[in-house]
Amino acid sequence: MIRVMVAEDVRILRETLATVLGLEDDIEVVAAVERGDQIIATAERTRPDVAVLDIDLPGMDGLDAAAELRTKLPACRTVVLTGLGKPGYLRRGLAAGISAFLLKHAPADDLIDAIRKAVAGERVVDPQLALAELERADNPLTAREADVLRLSATGAEADDIARSLALSRGTVRNYLSSAVMKLDARNRIDAIRIATDQGWL
Repeated sequence: MIRVMVAEDVRILRETLATVLGLEDDIEVVAAVERGDQIIATAERTRPDVAVLDIDLPGMDGLDAAAELRTKLPACRTVVLTGLGKPGYLRRGLAAGISAFLLKHAPADDLIDAIRKAVAGERVVDPQLALAELERADNPLTAREADVLRLSATGAEADDIARSLALSRGTVRNYLSSAVMKLDARNRIDAIRIATDQGWL
C-alpha cells in the first residue's frame, strides 16, 4: 500500500484529490492538510510514502515544504502540483529533490502514475514545465547583483547588505540599480519579483 498525504488549500480540490486517490487499490490517503506549515508535523506523525503538494499554500509554499521534507523525512517522495508553469519553479523543485512536477489540470491518471513512479524512485516532469524551463531566458545578472537582490528580498537595507557582503553602501546601491535596469524592472521590488519568477535568485 502506498501511503499518501495531500496538501491543498482549496477544500473542494483537497477532498477531490483524496477521494480520487483513495479509489486506487494500492493507494491509501493517510492525511490531508490545507496549509504549508502543517505539512512537516503531519508527515512526521503519519509517515506517508508520498506527499502530493500544491505549490501555492499559505504558511509555506510547496517547494519549501518539499525541501524540508527531504531533510526531515528523506524516505518520503514529493509530487508537486502547480497551476502555472513558471520557469523558475522547475529549477527550484529539482533543487528541493522533488520526484514529480505536474500541472494541476493534468488528468488524474497522470497523478496516480506519477505517485507510483515516485515510489519506484523515478522522476516525472510535465512536458510543458520542462519546455518552459528550456525556453527560459539566460540570467543577465552577475553573481554579485544576484547576491544583493537576494539579500534585499529578505528586507535587508543597503547598509545591512553592505556589511554582509563586505561592500560599500554606494556599491550596493549601484548593484541594485544595475539589476533593476538589466531586468527592465520598475523598481527594486519589481526586480526581485522578475528574478524570482525566472529562478535566478
